[in-house]
Amino acid sequence: MITKKQLKTKRIFDIFLVSLLLPFLIVPIILLITLATIDTKKYGVFTQYRVGQYGKLFKIYKIRTLKEEVHQLGHLDKSATTLGKFLRQTKLDELPQLFNVLKGDMSFVGPRPDVQGFADELEGDDRIILLVKPGVTGEATLKYKDEELILEQQDDPEHYNRAIIWVDKVKINKSYVQNYSFYLDLRLILKSILNK
Repeated sequence: MITKKQLKTKRIFDIFLVSLLLPFLIVPIILLITLATIDTKKYGVFTQYRVGQYGKLFKIYKIRTLKEEVHQLGHLDKSATTLGKFLRQTKLDELPQLFNVLKGDMSFVGPRPDVQGFADELEGDDRIILLVKPGVTGEATLKYKDEELILEQQDDPEHYNRAIIWVDKVKINKSYVQNYSFYLDLRLILKSILNK
């Protein structure tokens, strides 16, 4: 089980790594925000409340990838633009999460931060997942890197997500917290880089 000392070491490593990366990535992030603003005709940073460490809500930052279109009947439709699809596939839409890591809302490695109705409703032993900060990457994230594609192929995507994917993610994330080591984080970061 992850200890308080390990959580502190994890945080020091996050600050060190984000301090190394941000100077190189700040210009590309600003460029992507500008392109997304032009592409979607809305401010290029998308924010949404997600469930964080200890169940506390925080605002996640992403590059906006969806364009809103109002149809004749007044129905609002959101769909990914061509640029948006590319950003999602390459995970470049998640670059602004470096600021979430800097703020301390997220870690480089951990369970993906979910919307309300999932992690905040965990019970019993499953709640140990909330001991760690959500991650930019993680074991479950790597396993389900094509989650959107998997869900698109299901007759009832919402049910499949809750009954199959979410249950498996909980199992994977519990194992991560129970068997945590600093070297596990390094291995998952390296695996994420090689997977992209």
